[in-house]
Amino acid sequence: MPDAIALFASARRHGNTGRFMDRIAAQLGIEVVDLAALRMAAYDYDHGNRCDDFEPLMRRVLEYPQLIFASPVYCYAVSPPMKVFFDRITDFLDLPELRDEARRLRGKTGYVVCTSIYDAAPPSFLGAFRDNLEYFGMRFGGVAHVNCADGYHPARHDEAAFAFARIVEDVAPGPK
Repeated sequence: MPDAIALFASARRHGNTGRFMDRIAAQLGIEVVDLAALRMAAYDYDHGNRCDDFEPLMRRVLEYPQLIFASPVYCYAVSPPMKVFFDRITDFLDLPELRDEARRLRGKTGYVVCTSIYDAAPPSFLGAFRDNLEYFGMRFGGVAHVNCADGYHPARHDEAAFAFARIVEDVAPGPK
């Protein structure tokens, strides 16, 4: 089993961020889960949404030591499906029967893959990831970002994908 899983969220599965993430995933031999294709309701204080796709997905995610979160930069923020995913992790913290599973996030490494029209990922965008990962007891492993103001161009952007994949491989835990 690969040591990582990618959680992807964008309005366009095969847009700039999707193509960038797919190059990274191909290098690593990992699965890319399209959060927008799943049925995940927004966070509910009464937890009336427990029959959607979130809990089974989260249980799968918890099997991996490295988690890659991929989202374009939308107005300095993550895409709506990524926001829902992070909000819903609270279900695992709120519900007593899920808390032991939530503790499995501790010690995992989280990464960010993003595209934007900027030369670097905005600090406010990355800060949301860093703060959430820290709150969950996870380590921030790094970011892969490319400027796609004029689209994703393999000749120009693939080297960043390959360099990031090498970082993830270098952090991967030893044999199981």
